[in-house]
Amino acid sequence: MAERGRWTHDRAAAGDDLVVFLIGMRVVKPWRIDAWLPTFRAMGTMLTELSREPARGLLGFRQMIGPGGPTVVQYWRDVDSLYAYASDTTGAHRPAWAEFNRRARESGGAVGIWHETYPTRGSESVYVDMPALGLAAAVGRVPVGKRQDRARARLDQAD
Repeated sequence: MAERGRWTHDRAAAGDDLVVFLIGMRVVKPWRIDAWLPTFRAMGTMLTELSREPARGLLGFRQMIGPGGPTVVQYWRDVDSLYAYASDTTGAHRPAWAEFNRRARESGGAVGIWHETYPTRGSESVYVDMPALGLAAAVGRVPVGKRQDRARARLDQAD
């Protein structure tokens, strides 16, 4: 439920090394369910694992579906945590990645995946009459103060 007022994410909780990680999937051949459904399910498995193990560094995430396919916006504590999870042979990611690559070779381009990594050196947000979502849902939110009235002021405070 929306709470009236102006909010920003809790910068202290986000930390100085915050990373925004975008990852998505594009279904090229929808009839090739055997190629894209396991990839789609694997993301759910990984998000469940990361949510149960906060020490791995995932602060929160938001899932979206758009014309290009599903996308997950993830907020990580730092780059090292993100890369440690990606390379951890005991977690869900490595087997899913190996399986995706095998299926991709066999499916003739039926499904594609992409990701982008954005380490931040400060971040700015505002939520007006909104429930906590995105970064505010991941790290908590605080009211926008008088010295944070403008986006530039909120971003400058991160320096």
